[in-house]
Amino acid sequence: MAGTGKAHLRDSPDVLLRVEDLVMEFPVGRTGLVVHAVSGISFDVLRGETLGVVGESGCGKSTTGKALMMLPRPTSGSVMFEGTELTALPPDQMRAARTRMQMIFQDPISSLNPRRKVRDIVREPLAIWKRGGKEEQLAKVDALLEEVGIDPQRAAESQAHQFSGGQCQRISIARSLVLDPTLIICDEPVSALDVSVQAQVLNLLEDLKAKFGLTLVFIAHDLAVVKNISDRIQVMYLGKICEVASSDDLYASPAHHYTKVLLDSIPVPDPEIAVHQVAIEGEPPSPVLPPPGCRFNPRCPAADDRCRSEEPQLREIATSHFVACHHPLVGGDAPVAVRA
Repeated sequence: MAGTGKAHLRDSPDVLLRVEDLVMEFPVGRTGLVVHAVSGISFDVLRGETLGVVGESGCGKSTTGKALMMLPRPTSGSVMFEGTELTALPPDQMRAARTRMQMIFQDPISSLNPRRKVRDIVREPLAIWKRGGKEEQLAKVDALLEEVGIDPQRAAESQAHQFSGGQCQRISIARSLVLDPTLIICDEPVSALDVSVQAQVLNLLEDLKAKFGLTLVFIAHDLAVVKNISDRIQVMYLGKICEVASSDDLYASPAHHYTKVLLDSIPVPDPEIAVHQVAIEGEPPSPVLPPPGCRFNPRCPAADDRCRSEEPQLREIATSHFVACHHPLVGGDAPVAVRA
């Protein structure tokens, strides 16, 4: 599984974000070892598209999102946003570039300043960048708060802890929109919320995307959540991309064994439906010493000697459906040869 390759990159003038050979490594104390958090991945996002990034905990999806914001800067690789190479920008220019790309974090409450009124939190970016006078700024903030379902009057009088988790996430969304960005990176924005609130926030993001012409990178570990919001999905495992496809194609015909395991693990609220036996064992290998060849080979039911020695490349097995596997599936259950 998990391999490299750029066959899935698109040659289109509508590409807003293009990432090539992204590597993120972190030293392990003074041992000389490094954590291979992200290992040479490439992907792109078209203007107006929602890219879903999924995988189990520790696969590198959140690290990838932060690397796009240069928080911290990648170990190596290219991040091209709106025609600008972000990895080459000096700090002051990178700071200005971040006004065009914002982030929504997983924990909505801790991402908001506990000492300030909510209205001031949302207004702060406008004040820092001196966009308009105070009255103009407050008018924009109030309009955005109403847009996300928060009462501006209450926001002017209350702090973040006086709101629920779902309301705090709505406030975080308003703050991310206040500088009129084109790209928003959503780092598991609904995983800390109740299921009913998750649906409300997802619907809100869809409405705001359409109204403000946004492009989203939506990071999550829940494939059921990602399906409802994403146009295209990339599945990650141990710092690599193993499959890229449209949302409908990925769910209808998973081509990678790991993707199939993730889909089979989604609980179905119906006692009459037979439970699939998930054919996977063990835990993910250490990102400090990843296995050679396919990184999924220690847990894959179809692994052979080739998988343990040769890293697979992302290849197209159907129209706009790419997989990094020596023994991909067709229809989710039978091997199929990949296109060269």
